Formats: sequence, C-alpha cells, structure tokens
Amino acid sequence: MSDSIMLENYVTYLCFLDGKFKKFFEKQKPFIFCKKGCGRCCRQAQFPYSQVEAEYLMLGVWQLDIETKKLITKNLEKIVEQKLAFKKEKDSDVFRYDCPFLINNECAVYNYRGIVCRSFGLMTVGANDKIKVPFCCFEGFNYSNVMEDNGKKVSQEKLKALGITDEPTAFNVSYDFLTDPDFERGFNFSFGEKKPLIEWLVNPKVFEELKELKQSET
Repeated sequence: MSDSIMLENYVTYLCFLDGKFKKFFEKQKPFIFCKKGCGRCCRQAQFPYSQVEAEYLMLGVWQLDIETKKLITKNLEKIVEQKLAFKKEKDSDVFRYDCPFLINNECAVYNYRGIVCRSFGLMTVGANDKIKVPFCCFEGFNYSNVMEDNGKKVSQEKLKALGITDEPTAFNVSYDFLTDPDFERGFNFSFGEKKPLIEWLVNPKVFEELKELKQSET
C-alpha cells in the first residue's frame, strides 16, 4: 500500500472518530468547559503519537507560514534543551513538556492534531471499568461542576443544584483503545510505531529541515 493511500485511509478513520467525538462532547455539554485559547491539555504531557499520526501532522506543519514555523522550531529547540537537562537529573522519571505547536495558547496545526488531542476532555472508562476524569477537572474545569473533590464520584448535591438529572457519561476513548489493531484492519491502514510526539519531531530529517528553514529566512 502506498503512503498516500495509507494517509487517506487514516484520514477516513479520523473523520469517523470526529463524528463520534462530536456526539460525545455534545452529550456532555453541561460538564465541558473547553474553549479556544485554554491550552491546558497542551502543556506538561508526553503526547503519545503513532507513526501515521506524526506523518499526517507534518503535512499540516509544512503548510504553515514561515513565521509560525520559526516559532515552532524555537519551541522544539527549547524542549530539546529541557530534555537533555532532565535526563541528567532524573533518569528514571517521565519527561513532560509543552507541545511545540502551542502558539499563543492555540494549536497551530489544529486540523492535523493527533488522536489523543481530539479525545481529551471527556471522562473515560478503562480497565476494570475504572472511571477517570481529565486532569483539568482538578483545576476547576471539565466535570468539576458535578464531581466530588477526589474526582472519583459524582456529587448528587451538585447535580441537583445545577438542575441536571442525567449523570455524566464515561466513554471508552483511551489512546490504547483508539489505536487498537481492529481499527487498522477496519480502515485498512497501519498506525506504525508509537512514541512521544517530541521523539518524532527531533529526528534528524524533520528537525534539520525546520532549522534550515529558520536559518534561511533570518
């Protein structure tokens, strides 16, 4: 299968997911506080990305204007420096960073963003039917208006005060589930290797091309 057909099939899968997510977010509207310019979900994370997600993301990057590409490159260079310093101090810990595509608290490649970015904000259900709220719940955002302080239980008092009769719903939208091989077979594409976003972006080819672009325009 050619790379172009692979990406076309992946985009078909994204359209399928976006249709599902639109319905999910609409159903959870009373509990969702996501808005343009928030950017909380774009900070201090690992951002898991598969190979096909990274390739599709780069299609969006190359369409950006020169000044935005320069800002992204500057963000990447900063993250690389942070990662090198982090390795020296905390070899056993997980390195977290701000997404390099976050420009002025907005995603510069929003239409090309990855699966984990599209699904974030919903309450999820995972192994052993364990419910998990997004971390922004503890910062006064999604689901905070109906959850107990520990984020593990819906407050009936809060629901009543809001005049809401239906409790929030947890969806099976974990990254592992959404990148399951069943979807590869169903939509005829391959996710490929999975690793943190930054590891895709600092590979020699991508990083050097961005740096050369930045230098040529200065």
